[in-house]
Amino acid sequence: MTQIVRLQELLSRELKRRFEKELALGFSDVVGSTDYFERFGDEAGRRLQQRHFDLLGQAVLTAGGRVVDTAGDGAFVVFPNVDAAASAFIELEQAIVRENLSRAPDQQLGVRLGIHWGRVLSDEQQVTGDAVNLASRVTASAAPGEIRMTKEAFQEVSNVHYRQRTHLLGPVELKGISRLVTVFALDWRERDVFPDAVCILETGQEIQLPSQDTIRFGRLKESDGLPANDIVLLLPNEMDARKISRWHFELRRHPQTFMLRPVSEQLTEVDGHTIAKGAQVPIRPGSIVRVGRVVTLEFLLHPLPSPPGAGETTIGAE
Repeated sequence: MTQIVRLQELLSRELKRRFEKELALGFSDVVGSTDYFERFGDEAGRRLQQRHFDLLGQAVLTAGGRVVDTAGDGAFVVFPNVDAAASAFIELEQAIVRENLSRAPDQQLGVRLGIHWGRVLSDEQQVTGDAVNLASRVTASAAPGEIRMTKEAFQEVSNVHYRQRTHLLGPVELKGISRLVTVFALDWRERDVFPDAVCILETGQEIQLPSQDTIRFGRLKESDGLPANDIVLLLPNEMDARKISRWHFELRRHPQTFMLRPVSEQLTEVDGHTIAKGAQVPIRPGSIVRVGRVVTLEFLLHPLPSPPGAGETTIGAE
């Protein structure tokens, strides 16, 4: 038995010597895929998955990483350092924005992303260890369109630009992890040009803009049992309410800015200029939008990103 124990210790040391290493571990997960499969069918759902894998694969290859595994809606990738992981995931999000421009809102791709730096066992093919599980859990905690990273990953970031665009979210509980995990968010968008909220000037109410590439505004809440608008604008006065179309306008995220496009003949003004149906104008923090001459919206940018979310409101209601 003594010889067996000694052999086990020798094998353990050799296993660590040959295969243990530190890597940047990343996960990418498609948002809302279950509902997408149910609504559009297996073939369409599989195409959505493939779109994700193709865009991810190109971004990972460019950054010097590799895809370890793809299962269902997610992918596990590794990189030699955290800067490479951050670069790949920023490029992935930007590629998704560009790709989504040509698609209807219900056909657009959205992902959540997570990065951890940790010690694993790897033979250049398989990658295993507790750090892999932690990276997966951090990803699952992210909001749609968000890149999260652990404290261990953040401490490995050497790119000054990336560090400046990363902010602390705080200690969080993660499913299956016995300790609180300090989590950061990497803001991959240029913050000075993308509003994160809209204020209704008549009431002072603020609504967070959802973190998605197309955001629809109008008075209709549902259509055929599905959400019709992401920001629902309601009025207590029926005559005034009719001046807001069921679908009034949409914001589309471009790589460098939001573009507003009216989808209604009803009046839409941006910074005092009437915008025709189908035309596009940029929207930045401070932009003022008049909707049917009954609602005034100001687009805002807060000092730090807030959790994404859509909202609806009744103008003048408590």
